[in-house]
Amino acid sequence: EADIRLFVTLLRFDEVYIVYFKTNTRSVLSSPNILNYCREIYQMGGVAGTVDMEQIKAHYFASHPDLNMYSIIPLGRDFSGLLSEPHNRGELFP
Repeated sequence: EADIRLFVTLLRFDEVYIVYFKTNTRSVLSSPNILNYCREIYQMGGVAGTVDMEQIKAHYFASHPDLNMYSIIPLGRDFSGLLSEPHNRGELFP
C-alpha cells in the first residue's frame, strides 16, 4: 500500500509540483532509480488505466485561483509516455 501511495505523489511531481509549488531542485525524470520505480508500478496490471495526466493537471492548475488566477495549464512533458518505457528493476532486484 505504501508503494502505491508514494507512486501517486511521484506521478504528479514533474508535471504539477515542480511548476505549481516550485519544487524544482530535482525531478523524477532526472532520478533514474526513482523513474525506474515509477515505471514498474505504472506497468503493473490495472495501474496505467487509472492515470489521466490531463485530468490531474487540469484539477491542480484550475482549482486554486489564488495560485493560478487564469487557470493556465502548462503542456509539460509526456510523463505517462515515459512511464510506458521498459524498466529494468527485475535485473536490479532479482
